[in-house]
Amino acid sequence: MSFDEFVHEHQQALVRYATLLCGGQGDAEDLVQEVLIRVFPRWETLEGNRHAYVRRAVTNEFLSWRRRWSTRTIKFTAEVPDVRVEFAWDEPDQRLARELRKLPRQQRAAVVLRYYEDLTDTEIASVLGCREGTVRAHVSRGLAALRSVLGSSERVWRGHE
Repeated sequence: MSFDEFVHEHQQALVRYATLLCGGQGDAEDLVQEVLIRVFPRWETLEGNRHAYVRRAVTNEFLSWRRRWSTRTIKFTAEVPDVRVEFAWDEPDQRLARELRKLPRQQRAAVVLRYYEDLTDTEIASVLGCREGTVRAHVSRGLAALRSVLGSSERVWRGHE
């Protein structure tokens, strides 16, 4: 598959995934674009599952991007209103999206990879570069934090308890 075909086929899914990580579509688009720019020069040399490779690159870039964020953005002195992520979800899911943005990066990535990307502990460990036990801890703590705010009677993630 050519790079152009890959981008055409997977860009929207990568941006949706990155939006859950970043909390906003603009940042997600920038993140995915930056990753695609970095991947393009070595596209022909990539072997195996290229989608998994790019998803891992998006995750890694997200995890390191926030560390460099202060040198890349303009700091506003006025309060900026919270921007809603639009996924055509109902209100409980909007609350979930807001609370998801409050989780630490590793927990957020683990929860999104588990329940949005539907990856196994082994696959998530590979993406995050950690052990499976660490993945389980991140997911458990992330879900506990979400449940403490959203309540245990609500579904914390669509389709999952």
